[in-house]
Amino acid sequence: MDFKGFIQSFKIHTAPISFTEKLRNGLIGGLAILLLGLVLKYLPQANYPFVMLGSIAASAVLLFAAPHSPMAQPWPLFGGHLISALAGWLCSQLISDPLLAAGCAVGLAIFLMHYLNCLHPPGASTALTLVLFSAQFHPMGWPWVVCIVLANIVISLVLALLINNLLPGRSYPVRHTPQPIVPTDTRPKHVQLAQTDIEWALTQMDGVIDVSEEDLVEIYELAINHARNRDGKISS
Repeated sequence: MDFKGFIQSFKIHTAPISFTEKLRNGLIGGLAILLLGLVLKYLPQANYPFVMLGSIAASAVLLFAAPHSPMAQPWPLFGGHLISALAGWLCSQLISDPLLAAGCAVGLAIFLMHYLNCLHPPGASTALTLVLFSAQFHPMGWPWVVCIVLANIVISLVLALLINNLLPGRSYPVRHTPQPIVPTDTRPKHVQLAQTDIEWALTQMDGVIDVSEEDLVEIYELAINHARNRDGKISS
């Protein structure tokens, strides 16, 4: 990459978001963390407290600022944290060097999340937390660590379901409805979309769309070309 290309990489390429939406996301994200902390505080405590995981704050960004993102859905949230916690625990137990354990834990967490189709970036932070703070977590024992992770996940999920579905324009979790196939002879004439059209459409949607305008344009062009090739093969 040349210097000019490197500088260009710092330009903002995310979809435009209104100030009101940004403010709303910040308020509900902070409210969710406050409520999570209160619930954890007043849950029945055993020999060890229900601590709030730092990685759950990163999950709050996805759950309340980008709730329509595939990485913010219930299975990535649940599976991502739980599987990553397992990776972090195992690596902290089996590898004595903390730096090596940290790298292995994060790498294993990413692989397992990918493999089980529950990629959730904050999960890698959960894996790292269990390694870096192993002296705090190991005396608790694995069962209690699982309870801590589950408490953070379940409460966050309940809050995401309640808060997001009370807000206009949001639906959580995302429900994908298959679109009917339109016969070729009844399809409207193809219209060439410009990036400005994509940008305008994004401003009409509530919430953060976790993809840039450039990616949307590229996806659109690839889909159109694929459809043309498919129709050409069918007609021949």
